[in-house]
Amino acid sequence: MARLIGWLVFLALVGGAYWFGSDYVRRHPQDVPWTSFELAHPIGAFTGRKLAALGDRPGECRALLGRAGVEHVPVPPRHEGPDCGYDDGMRLAGGDVRFAPAGVVTSCPVAAAIHLLEERIIQPAALRRLGSRVVAIDHAGSYSCRRLYGRSEGAFSEHATADALDITGFRLADGRRVSVLGDWSGDAAKAAFLRDVRDGACRLFATVLSPDYNAAHFDHLHLDQAARGSVGWRMCR
Repeated sequence: MARLIGWLVFLALVGGAYWFGSDYVRRHPQDVPWTSFELAHPIGAFTGRKLAALGDRPGECRALLGRAGVEHVPVPPRHEGPDCGYDDGMRLAGGDVRFAPAGVVTSCPVAAAIHLLEERIIQPAALRRLGSRVVAIDHAGSYSCRRLYGRSEGAFSEHATADALDITGFRLADGRRVSVLGDWSGDAAKAAFLRDVRDGACRLFATVLSPDYNAAHFDHLHLDQAARGSVGWRMCR
């Protein structure tokens, strides 16, 4: 009898653990690596990796944007040699937020991450720190067929495949502007907002580089979805 009771207790514990684990996975897909991904999910421990992994699944990426109602427009493929170009370009429309200059094209994984960044990170931070919504994102471009730091040799930049975007600042609904160049070490509220954006972006992008990284990034936030981000190696500075 004691042995039977022991087995029953053991089976109950195993069953409880299985139920708890399954229920946790169901309620927290963003924190589990093998679950399906939707842009409607909360940002979690594996959101960034899942976004970076979309680089190998352009069809799935575009379907995600469509299901989320994201207003980004697919563009024709572009190729400039073996190291430059893209097949999954998306023109960022932005919905309530415009991009300046307009018409910027990024890879689909960058577009998906920018959508989450604007919705979940930028707008809440702007309201919290500055009391106004962001109506425009200033940028220095995405696609550029060049090597890292514009060198004549060495590895190509993520910009060479439109897998990066450089953000230089933000325009607020009340008319104020926030720039990385002028406000990273300036006005306390604006500086705090910029750091909120940087830190939030680190949960969505494989690489986030700010003025804290080096002099080459003194005036912008570099955001990219390098393929290494899909396997866990991420860089945030």
